[in-house]
Amino acid sequence: MLALTGCTEKGKDDIVKDLDAKVKNMKGYEAEAKLSIKTGTEVQEYDVDIWHSKPSFYRVSLKNEKRDQSQIILRNTDGVFVLTPALNKSFRFQSDWPQNSSQSYLYESLVRDIIKDKEATFKSTDKHYVFSTKTNYQNHNMIPKQEITLDKKNLAPVSVKLLDSDSNVLVEVAFSKMKFDAKFDKGAFDMKKNMSGAQMEVPTVAKENKPFAVLYPTELPEGMKMKEEKELQTSNGKRVIVTYGDSKKSLTLIQEKAKAAPTSDPISVSGEPVDLGFTVGVLTENGVTWSHEGVEYTLASKGLEQNEILSVARSVYEKAEK
Repeated sequence: MLALTGCTEKGKDDIVKDLDAKVKNMKGYEAEAKLSIKTGTEVQEYDVDIWHSKPSFYRVSLKNEKRDQSQIILRNTDGVFVLTPALNKSFRFQSDWPQNSSQSYLYESLVRDIIKDKEATFKSTDKHYVFSTKTNYQNHNMIPKQEITLDKKNLAPVSVKLLDSDSNVLVEVAFSKMKFDAKFDKGAFDMKKNMSGAQMEVPTVAKENKPFAVLYPTELPEGMKMKEEKELQTSNGKRVIVTYGDSKKSLTLIQEKAKAAPTSDPISVSGEPVDLGFTVGVLTENGVTWSHEGVEYTLASKGLEQNEILSVARSVYEKAEK
């Protein structure tokens, strides 16, 4: 009887308490993961390196080696930064990131979502604990659910699947490494050191004006149609302006070749860093801007909610029909 009692499986409430205690007691962590985006015709994969030092220092590096793309999200005492090394660009935000929404590759964010969702479902397998919870993304309607798998031995994350309302997997994060209480070098979260270090791996884009393919959103709010497409010539090459609208709302998408910044001094912006899946953009009250594969995009709106703007922006990542 005693032997059987000692082997009693922990329940959901016990695991939630253990997770809460683990996050409170840890000093930080270092993790590596593969991020797969499955919303387009072609799966896009990114290598993600995550560093966290308590209380609020973060470094998240996202890299797509096939396309020579990399970005770094930093949080230190000076604010939140988004670095794009290939363009020598850095943006600084006064932001609550990463506290203001779910983050699929940050451990404490996953634990926060588990604790917050009192209706989360739970199951135990031979090696894992699996939680299904609600999410807290800015485009909550697009990815309302997530499945979080944890290792039974140490409660480390194994995988995260972000699901649409029909339970299709849109994004998956597979963790290959999780080191709790990792120690970091002095300067590990310094903006200039991270920019110069990343530029040794990813060269700054050349200045030649290579043509680029015009992209169109594959997702538009119901009833909205293309109204006009214009191409202008600028000193930096072509600029393409595509407008969409219905009787009450309008949407303008501007695309042009990205220019490398002359200095890496951070540009202060009024907005929030936003994860578009394939890149990190800048979300403002009326629109979102981002760069992807050497092209700069601006999506401006009149009358649309932020979650609608984000849904459109997230669908502008591969060549599609108008």
